[in-house]
Amino acid sequence: MQITRQTEYAVRTLIELAKAEEGKLVLTKLISLNQNIPEVFLKKTIQLLANAGLIATQRGTQGGVRLAVSPSEITIADVFTAVEGRVAINVCLTEAYPCPNKSVCRVHGVLQRAQDALINELSRDSIADLLREQEAPAYTKGRKL
Repeated sequence: MQITRQTEYAVRTLIELAKAEEGKLVLTKLISLNQNIPEVFLKKTIQLLANAGLIATQRGTQGGVRLAVSPSEITIADVFTAVEGRVAINVCLTEAYPCPNKSVCRVHGVLQRAQDALINELSRDSIADLLREQEAPAYTKGRKL
């Protein structure tokens, strides 16, 4: 399993929006330039984030994008789900899959624990945490103060 580039772009987009003054609209062109994200790809990413309720968009000459949720309330797991859908490291772990071997499968429990650990880890840090880490001086990066 590999997180797609679009999920990475979504995280970087949210970090860029978290830098803006609360409620202020940011032009997609500015996000594209500051985060080195192709504008065409960014528009698709913004649509996914808006559909998930993480950002709000406004069209027109005074338009742009802004966070709809506090950056401290948006986790990487939220971004992953908005872009990729619910985390499922194997089809047998999706809610809709009726696995005929579930009751006797020795691997299911291991995969479930791995998936739970992944979700827990992705839920630990918020966009605000990532922004603080990005803005921290080089000698403090990677250490929680």
